[in-house]
Amino acid sequence: MKEETVMETVLQTNIGDCRPIRGKVRDIYDLGDKLLIVATDRISAFDVIMTNGIPYKGIVLTQISRFWFDFLGGDIEHHLISDDMASFPEPFCNHAGQLAGRSMLVKKVEVLPIECVVRGYLAGSGWKEYQKSETVCGQKLPPGLTQCEKLPELIFTPATKAEVGEHDENISFERSVDVVGEETANYVRDKSMTIFEKASKYAESKGIILADTKFEWGLVDGRIILIDEVLTPDSSRFWPADKYEAGRDQESFDKQFVRNYLESINFDKSGSGVELPEDIRARTSDKYIEGYERLTGKKFEA
Repeated sequence: MKEETVMETVLQTNIGDCRPIRGKVRDIYDLGDKLLIVATDRISAFDVIMTNGIPYKGIVLTQISRFWFDFLGGDIEHHLISDDMASFPEPFCNHAGQLAGRSMLVKKVEVLPIECVVRGYLAGSGWKEYQKSETVCGQKLPPGLTQCEKLPELIFTPATKAEVGEHDENISFERSVDVVGEETANYVRDKSMTIFEKASKYAESKGIILADTKFEWGLVDGRIILIDEVLTPDSSRFWPADKYEAGRDQESFDKQFVRNYLESINFDKSGSGVELPEDIRARTSDKYIEGYERLTGKKFEA
């Protein structure tokens, strides 16, 4: 990456008189029966938004999602309508500088209030819980597993959706049935597992391990469809297969450089974010781009 491009980030969008809903990292414009979702370059770690962003992050995540929507399109209905700015309504079609490559026009849906997490490896909060009780989200696992070890079989561990600044809460499958109903819970569990298996096999062919991910689903005209970002480094753990070794943390194609930096300065994981050093921003950006290029087989072009 060229030194002079490191500062190029879109931290928020401002489109005429339109007022977006600003999430942790995305700006969402309500267009009636549709939404325009814009992935900014904001970055959050430990559920805190940092004061500066990661160059190209929003473009990378949007293009990875677009790749997976195309890849999975024959298996499941999804919310993507178009990422072609020429098809966006005014005034959005006239703001390429803010929106090009990082925005998607999508169907507006009733969002199911659970996140569908599929785990193939013992990492993150699952590893922490396992060390205490040999369970992950209450599901009993065999004894003697090590950090980042491949699980004997995929497990489905739903979670509640948190508000900005709060943490998602892992829940049991039985609790997810209480929240969305038995038929819906069974459907999103089974579809999430099926999609994960297909994506995992593809990623493996590219030398990448898909360790876990979270999917979100929504209702439109009585149908359950796949929504939100899909199988990106922000919603998944992707590890380079040639560097994988159970029993330790793994290298990844995501914001691990940011997390490590914050740990090194004893960031309290609450309150306001901090300004990230240029080398952390550049190395994190490079990791996102590498993940995109390895997954898609395409050269990244901003």
